Amino acid sequence: MKAAVMRGIRDVRIEDIPVPPLLDDEALVRIRSVGVCGSDIHYYTHGKIGRYVVQPPFLLGHECAGEVVEVGAAVRNVKPGDLVAVEPGVPCRRCRFCREGRYNLCPDVVFLATPPVDGAFAEYIAHAADFLFPLDGVSLHEGAMCEPLSTGLQAVRRSGLRMGDTVFIAGVGPIGLCALQAFRAGGAGAVYVSDLDADRCRRAVALGATQAFDASDSELAAKLRELTHGLGPDIVVETAGSEKATAQSVEMVRAGGVVVLIGLSPAAIIPIDTIAIIDKEIDIRGVFRYANTYPAALSMIRRGAVDVKSMITAEYPLDRAKQALDDVAARKPGVIKAMVVNG
Repeated sequence: MKAAVMRGIRDVRIEDIPVPPLLDDEALVRIRSVGVCGSDIHYYTHGKIGRYVVQPPFLLGHECAGEVVEVGAAVRNVKPGDLVAVEPGVPCRRCRFCREGRYNLCPDVVFLATPPVDGAFAEYIAHAADFLFPLDGVSLHEGAMCEPLSTGLQAVRRSGLRMGDTVFIAGVGPIGLCALQAFRAGGAGAVYVSDLDADRCRRAVALGATQAFDASDSELAAKLRELTHGLGPDIVVETAGSEKATAQSVEMVRAGGVVVLIGLSPAAIIPIDTIAIIDKEIDIRGVFRYANTYPAALSMIRRGAVDVKSMITAEYPLDRAKQALDDVAARKPGVIKAMVVNG
């Protein structure tokens, strides 16, 4: 089969590789849509994220949907011809975290495009059938967008959102836009956002943001306090991996508020005001992927509660996967979510 194989930093080539073998509890999925994610860009440009280091040859891509073409002997929930969203992380199902329902924290999770596990920049993948979800009227592109939307849903869950809470989201790339819509659908009151890209700010307002700000505005924290009766937002969500925005989050959030960190910063260690954290009794909560979100994500898309389709602004055939990665890495104007398509 054809695949886009990473051979080194910024080096992706189209090669022929074997079709993966199929286990009894797996389905062979012909990949039709794969979104380019920020983590793909980290691996493509840096070769690693924290302890996960690329050892070429390696396949990127984990936001995916496709068509089931074959199933293992034990599979009952999907059949050949089904169009499915692929939840990319398959846990052990036995450890404490899996039993608690927090399988995203499973130490033995097998996650697409997370070294050493290959991703979906290929014609086919073999995947655990219980982590495949029939689209039932949702498009293939929208099915692939269940992955970033799931991160937004996990952020809502981790934030402890209460009806009417005021939320500020730093960064409105694909994850930020998904988080914006998830918080809106979850009952947030005002949702303010910021970004350096004016086009992304305009898109965020079109998708429901109360107001968008230039992230470089030195008066941003003061403006947020003014809009929240001098308190600051109840919840601050950092999605861009900006060291500055992460450090500022404890200044912006109200006393007793919650800071949610999603974005991956190039620096693992960031100076932060611990006195402010203690003095304001701030909760800081990380988001690591998601768990038990795909059925909700599909339902929300199907009902029109969120709009992920409008975020897809560029398509590339599989043999131009490198160009897709380069364009997203360069933040090419107009590119919000790039989708690699196959057939």
